[in-house]
Amino acid sequence: MSVTPKGSTGGLVDVDQPVVEAVNITKRFGSTVALSDAGIVVRRGETHALVGRNGAGKSTLVSILTGLQAADHGAVAFDGRPAPPLGDRDAWRKRVACVYQKSTIIDTLTVAENLFLNRHARGPAGLIRWPRLRREAEQLLAEWSVEVDVRQPASTLSVEQRQFVEIARALSFGARFIILDEPTAQLDGASINRLFARIRDLRAQGVTFLFISHHLQEIYEICDQVTVFRDARHIVTAPVAQLSRPALVAAMTGEDVTMPEADHRPLPADAPVLLSVRDLVTASGAELSLEARAGEVVGIAGGGGSGKVEVAEAMVGLARPAGGAVAVDGRTLRPGSVPDALAAGVGLVPQDRHREGLVPLLSIAENVTMTVPDRIGRNGLISPARRDALARDAIADLAIKAAGPHVPVSDLSGGNQQKVVMGRALASDPKLLVLITPTAGVDVRSKQTLLGVVDEVRRRGTTVLVVSDELDDLRICDRVLVMFQGRVVREMTHGWSDNDLVAAMEGVDLHHV
Repeated sequence: MSVTPKGSTGGLVDVDQPVVEAVNITKRFGSTVALSDAGIVVRRGETHALVGRNGAGKSTLVSILTGLQAADHGAVAFDGRPAPPLGDRDAWRKRVACVYQKSTIIDTLTVAENLFLNRHARGPAGLIRWPRLRREAEQLLAEWSVEVDVRQPASTLSVEQRQFVEIARALSFGARFIILDEPTAQLDGASINRLFARIRDLRAQGVTFLFISHHLQEIYEICDQVTVFRDARHIVTAPVAQLSRPALVAAMTGEDVTMPEADHRPLPADAPVLLSVRDLVTASGAELSLEARAGEVVGIAGGGGSGKVEVAEAMVGLARPAGGAVAVDGRTLRPGSVPDALAAGVGLVPQDRHREGLVPLLSIAENVTMTVPDRIGRNGLISPARRDALARDAIADLAIKAAGPHVPVSDLSGGNQQKVVMGRALASDPKLLVLITPTAGVDVRSKQTLLGVVDEVRRRGTTVLVVSDELDDLRICDRVLVMFQGRVVREMTHGWSDNDLVAAMEGVDLHHV
């Protein structure tokens, strides 16, 4: 049986032939084995999940499936035919595309220019035919039901819109196999629902997806098959419906893993107030007042547009508030000043580790100690020995998978990069630790490590603020303030039900329905 999928640029396709088949793939980087006799088979029309802990080999497999590098051993085939030579980029683009967690959209160009980068329609004199370019861009987005103005600068696109534009761009080359790398890591609940609806629509139009995610509940919601990698090897491939959540976690880790919960003993009656937020108003109009005591873990929860991230960033100086005051241990912070917040004893894990949390080309040691020069040197001179010793402690305490403190953070997996960000936040022994979406895009074991840190620092008297919509993140909290449309709509003490918390984040009061 043969069919011609929508938008196909050539020939009949055997629907029984796998879209992609990678067999006995081995890849080494020096002494490191990234993949060992691993493989995957993705069949037409399915959404196939690829899961595993950071460092399991997922990214290496993606780079091989997209032709960015060759396997040392093994073979890749598309629709039963051997993969093209690495140098034939046009042939690869017709077969496969990857929408990465870190967007490849160029902010300074318009949507239309991004869609047809280096493929601009040109006139006889070689000049770009802008009306035709915009018309073709509009036709492309309309064909795949992407509602974006092609004239707008790409810098104005939301994360969700960027993903849709990147998918449309990939489809314009003829590819009908799309790899989605952590597509929901920066999306709120409503955006995730829209993304999943688009995936289902595109599947009905002949598009096949490989879905990479650390959010296991999403695997059960959107995927048909799941393949698990662990320690560079293929562990199992099974229908999602036939693999229980505990079995999936066990396959990923080789053991049972449970998320930590804080020790919810009552705070001492004389525990001092360490964080005081009075009538804080952000530039977007979100409002917050809050007091938190030494050793207390307070959550700020909410969906997209709730204002939770905005108030957190205004608290720590990443954004200048429109009004209000923030004090840490009695010291009022200077609005919009990160250095002042650091000097007052604030440790921060920001929302976007790529833009705000790391300097990728610097080493683990340089990143971890960046905010504590006084601890690693004197009179403006840094002691490499002290710097490296502090970094080794962070590597050991946070189980960072790296050969040593001099490894560039760009060489680390996402989960280990996030641990480096946490290590820097902890390097100053902060009085207040602010964690904004701390486990986005990390594997289950890294999540366990990152959240386990919270219980350790609270015992030392640190106040912790967890800003997230992830239930695992919020379960470690003593209480949670739920924000909706820029206001705190509910405060929930430990022992809440997940249903009540999610409903409050969505603006629903289950007790008054």
